Amino acid sequence: MQKEEVKPAMENSGMEVALDALGRSIARFSDKKDPRTETAVPGLSLYRREEPTKPTSAMYDPCICVVAQGAKRAVLGNDAYVYDAQHYLITSINLPTVVQILQASPEKPYLGMVLKLDLRKLAELMVDSALPRPETQKSSRAMAIGKVTLPLLTAFQRLIGLLEEPKDIPILSPMIQREIFYRLLVGEQGVRLRQMASAGSQSQQIARAIDWMKGNFTRPLRIDELATEVNMSTSTFHHHFRAVTAMSPLQYQKWLRLNEARRLMLTENQDAATAAFQVGYESPSQFSREYSRLFGNSPLRDITNLRQTAVMETA
Repeated sequence: MQKEEVKPAMENSGMEVALDALGRSIARFSDKKDPRTETAVPGLSLYRREEPTKPTSAMYDPCICVVAQGAKRAVLGNDAYVYDAQHYLITSINLPTVVQILQASPEKPYLGMVLKLDLRKLAELMVDSALPRPETQKSSRAMAIGKVTLPLLTAFQRLIGLLEEPKDIPILSPMIQREIFYRLLVGEQGVRLRQMASAGSQSQQIARAIDWMKGNFTRPLRIDELATEVNMSTSTFHHHFRAVTAMSPLQYQKWLRLNEARRLMLTENQDAATAAFQVGYESPSQFSREYSRLFGNSPLRDITNLRQTAVMETA
């Protein structure tokens, strides 16, 4: 009886120590004035916030998000995913979301890290490790929550630890990332990743369609032609696109267009009409309506608020 009780206690203690070490490393190497820090480790970014944030739109690349302290929520369609020190978030394709940091303070800031996933390397690892292809090729949501494990935490700690010895990064970073990918493939979300990495799977066909949409979102979207391009019928394409992304192809394109227009107005000082036409809208009034629906304000008011917020954060 005593031995059965000691083991969970030891595991919990190990997790607490690992999370504390990871949090201190993120705090050390992240920029206090910038919520996001790109590191010298390829694909690795650090995040730090000292207060909760308002919901904001964001594109999640294929990645794993690990939190050492605090909590964050990502909303995909009607689904909400909350991740914290006990749960990681994983995405296997590019997904438009609404994100919000839920727990953060100056005393206990939100501390997280994001590692991009390379589906080609995941596929190679499946072959090298003789991991079976998933029994089902049905599409499933490309975002999920998984339980953080001690081996996964220690691997991330070793990865961020390379920042202390930059000369070691080119050699050791690929090895540690390979270990992280392996632990994900054999973990509770492994089937989801194996679906995306398996050639010919319906999930991978949707990923191909999304790649095309990202590079051609200013063009009219012809669903039947795109479905044919990825070897699906139109009805099958619609069904699996929504299963993976929680939205229709047209909704996905609209998100891409509106966020690019927002960037053009914010960073290149374009007016709303010019930005609307540049991203593919023919009607400025339709653009304004859809923009307000997504961002909660008219283009002019939204951009004004964003600039004021940026000034306050850098003051």
